[in-house]
Amino acid sequence: MRRLGLRARVTAGFAVGALLLSAVMALVSYELTRRSLLQERERTALRAAYFDAAVVRTGLDMDSPDVVEVLRSLDIGTRRALVQRNGTWYSRNPDAGDTDAIPADLQDIVRSGRPAVQRVRIDGQPTLLVGVPLGASVGYYELTSLRELEQTLQVLALALTAVAIMVAASGAAFGWYATRHSLRPLTAVADAAEKIAEGNVTARLDPATDPDLTRLSTSFNHMVDQLAQRIERDRRFAADVSHELRSPLQTLAAAVSVIDRRRDQLDEPVATAVGLVAEEIERFQRLVDDLIQLARGDQPADRQPVDVEELARHACRTRSVPDGIVHLAADTPSTWWVDRRRVEQLLVNLLDNAVRYGGGPVAVRLRRRGTVGIVEVDDEGPGVPVEDRTEIFDRFVRGRAAHARAAGDGTGLGLALVAQHAAAHDGTATVDDRPGGGARFRVELPGSLP
Repeated sequence: MRRLGLRARVTAGFAVGALLLSAVMALVSYELTRRSLLQERERTALRAAYFDAAVVRTGLDMDSPDVVEVLRSLDIGTRRALVQRNGTWYSRNPDAGDTDAIPADLQDIVRSGRPAVQRVRIDGQPTLLVGVPLGASVGYYELTSLRELEQTLQVLALALTAVAIMVAASGAAFGWYATRHSLRPLTAVADAAEKIAEGNVTARLDPATDPDLTRLSTSFNHMVDQLAQRIERDRRFAADVSHELRSPLQTLAAAVSVIDRRRDQLDEPVATAVGLVAEEIERFQRLVDDLIQLARGDQPADRQPVDVEELARHACRTRSVPDGIVHLAADTPSTWWVDRRRVEQLLVNLLDNAVRYGGGPVAVRLRRRGTVGIVEVDDEGPGVPVEDRTEIFDRFVRGRAAHARAAGDGTGLGLALVAQHAAAHDGTATVDDRPGGGARFRVELPGSLP
């Protein structure tokens, strides 16, 4: 099960906290309001019932009173009035449901000479029942409907529920906003780390961004400074060693070439040994050249207008590859704003890689995506396994296809140079499967097109 991120957990915590708080406040508010309204309604019903009971008592003081007429003389509006006299029920309008709904225990209380109040349901409707004793065997009962009060409480419950939901949503929004701003310094650290991982060792954090993270920013910048110094030392070492090796290598190459031209005059074992030495010296020279290119790679790209289509065709011809495989997309101009030396080198390296390990290049595509120029080189080899597609651009790393097919004449720096030249243009180098089989190497060069 995938664990939620920090921002999601904090946002959920704010939402749950706000929901619990708002729910508690809503329940308390509802209960207080409900009690207040019911108590007020009961007080009002009691006052009205006592007043009406006094009127009924006066009407029943006659020798032969008409109880029904006395009840009809009351101004009770929607309330309903009943009188129980000597065990007989009287009402303004005959309604057996009202008399049957009066609980027996409440009748006993009224008969004992004490008033009583009780909430009951008659025909599913909430009703407030008030009983007032009028004499030894006479009781007055008044029924007040609580339907409107119940509807009011239902509306109040819905309103409080809606408020609780809105408060929870507001809490979630506040949590998201708070975490967004709280995590912004960490986002800056992550962005800087990504730039450094891509080779941009000039990325730094501003210590003044957040006082609480000053120590983190300072330590991070110090770490990057140390890393940059180490990389610079390694670069200088590689450059110095490469330059120092170039002169003796040229001397060796010249000497071996003299002997190699007279190979037919040598014994077969000696001639074979001379051939092997010549091949290894040639490979050594390519390695030194690649190391020098890597040492120069940290320099910024020298962008200028370049006819990339013609440059790609020239790269094909230098590698004895038909230049007809170069295709320029219809909506893409041939002139790009790039570093000519770097783009030519990455094209040559991609073509060499396809020749050595991919069965030969089958297409070189030049196209655009907005202002990004895209170079794609397809081959018809076995492709690159997914697990090798990232590290294949590292230095001195050769993919499984290289180990399986090549004779060991590669330096392991060709694709690293491709990635470095792409990074110098703030771009990337990637590899994917080619539709129909093989590999497709893609280099993206941002800002190379208007």
